[in-house]
Parts: sequence; structure tokens; C-alpha cells
Amino acid sequence: MTAHAQPPATSDAQSAQVLSDVRNHIGHLTLNRPAGLNALTLQMVRELRLHLEAWAVDPQIHAVVLRGEGPKGFCAGGDIRSLYDSYKSGGTLHRDFFIEEYDLDLFIHHYRKPIVALMDGFTLGGGMGLAQGAELRVVTERSRLAMPEVGIGYFPDVGGSYFLSRIPGELGTYLGVTGVQIQAADALYCGLADWYLESAQLAVLDQRLDHLSWGEYPLKDLQGALARLGTQTLHNPPLAELRPAIDHFFALPDIPALLEQLRSVTVANSREWALKTADLLETRSPLAMAVTLELLRRGRHLSLEDCFRMELHLDQQWFDRGDLIEGVRALLIDKDKQPRWNPASVFELDQQRVDQFFEGL
Repeated sequence: MTAHAQPPATSDAQSAQVLSDVRNHIGHLTLNRPAGLNALTLQMVRELRLHLEAWAVDPQIHAVVLRGEGPKGFCAGGDIRSLYDSYKSGGTLHRDFFIEEYDLDLFIHHYRKPIVALMDGFTLGGGMGLAQGAELRVVTERSRLAMPEVGIGYFPDVGGSYFLSRIPGELGTYLGVTGVQIQAADALYCGLADWYLESAQLAVLDQRLDHLSWGEYPLKDLQGALARLGTQTLHNPPLAELRPAIDHFFALPDIPALLEQLRSVTVANSREWALKTADLLETRSPLAMAVTLELLRRGRHLSLEDCFRMELHLDQQWFDRGDLIEGVRALLIDKDKQPRWNPASVFELDQQRVDQFFEGL
């Protein structure tokens, strides 16, 4: 640990939720809840922010590396169970968490020193929020990226209305409305990652970074280290073949039209995929999908800051008026996997209900 930086002292490494270390002018931050796939708590959000603030003004720190402990996940999102419990008990954690999480994510987007995000394993929801603001986003063969919020009756947040809406064509709409996971080749194809490394090379990367000779431009030095170990493209990303169908179906005006055409229209060689996608959408929250579609279409025309404001505006209404509480109950509390969405079908959803969430922006 460099004597120049004064981030918060970490407690015993066995219990600390964020581990920190400084080696060769690089600040290393490790999310340390591997049993929970490093899902974020408010404590972790605050610790990450304090470390990053301290290192931002420390001339001895040239870059930051952000990773998750264990081989299974970088970060599987927010600790949604604790937010559910807060809401049910009349607490404020479910409000405080999102305000501070979004603030951290925005801070990372504007960070003046290069951040390397190692998205090894599951990188979902809040994990994507941390990683997408980094200048160097690394995936491995174990990476599984998604904004899966519609599956629990929520919507893509943490800047998702910005970074999903800027993926070429309707790929981002597809990822947001379905919540599907993608692997490394598709992450690179969509522009959600910059480099691919075999997971076995991560230890080699650490060794290279520990002995890196720094020049005038730290970002260039880091890119050079990654270039010697990895690649920026992978062959045959599955989404490339599906792109014509995705661009057709997910440009349709609303979710009912999307579902109807998935079942009745064939685009290119995508019939099997279209039917599976329709089946998947019928398990998702109709309200969450419709709001997500509107969110992403608005996000295309908004600044990063305005996208975060829009997401927070929705979030502050969602626990009372959305499907999240029911989704968490069905999937995490009672585990019956039978959410009673309101409404139950996309064909019963009044567009006015969707529009109300955006009033007063």
C-alpha cells in the first residue's frame, strides 16, 4: 500500500467486503463476497467510492484494476434481498442504495485515470454498471454478461439506458427486454468489452502489471500489456448471425407487436430462435419489459447524466408501483418461481401506466 494514498483502511481480509492493494502504481480493488457472486452491498459501494476518490488525487497511482474474488463472478449485481427486506420493514436502504450506486457508476465513467475491469465470470446488472464506465473492459471464456432485471420485474438501470441504447442496431434493446446472457464473443461484438483473455492468463496479466514500466500515457501502457496477452475480436459471435432478425423484431413499436411477430413472422434463418425468444418473454414481467423498451428508446437521445437521472426517477417509484417486490418474492423468498405479474399479460397492459413512470422527468 502506498503511503501517498489514504483510502479507508480495510479490516481483516476474511471479512472485508472490498479488498484493496497498491502495487507498482496500480490500485487494485477486489469485490470480496464470492459466496454471493460478489453482489454489491451499500457498504461495498461506499468503500469503492472512497478508494477511488483517494486514488484519483494521488499522483503515485497511475491506474486502477477492479475484479471480483473467486472464479465464478465479477459481480452478479446488487444484493437485492437486502433491498427487499428494507422495503418490507419500512427502511430506507432500498432508496439509499440506488442513489449511491448510481453516483459511483457515474464517477467511474468520468474517472480521469484508466480503470481495468476484469469481467471474469458472471457480470450482471450492478456488475455491468461498475464495468461499463471503465476504459478497459476485459472478458474471458468464463464471462457471462447480462442486464437480467426484467426477470425479477425490474428494468435495466446502472446506466443501462445509456450503454445498451448505444449498441448498434437493436442489439441493446434485445439484451434489455429479454435479459439474456451473452458470452465473450458477443460482448466484444456489441462493444460491451474491449479485450478477451483466457482466464488462465489473468495471473500472467497481474505479473506483467506488477513489473510494467510506465511511460507518459498509462492507458497506452495498459493497452500494450493486454495486447500481448489477448485479442479484441473473436470469431463467429452468435449475435452477428441473428442481427437481421433482432433488428427487425426489436424495432417494432411495442411488446405486444414484438410477441405477435416473433410467433408469426420468419426473418432469415431465425425461426427456432424467434419461438424460444417469445417463450422467454412470456415469463418476464410485462410491465418491466414495456418500461424497458421506453427507457432504452428515450436513452438514445439523452446524455449519460440524464440517463442516470431517468433511471433514478423510475427507481424511486418502482418499489411501490412496479413488479420488483413480487419478482423477488417468487424467485428469492418463496422460491416458487411463479411470479404473479401485474398485469399478467402484455396484452392487458395499458400504455398510460407505462407513461406515468416517466412523468415529471
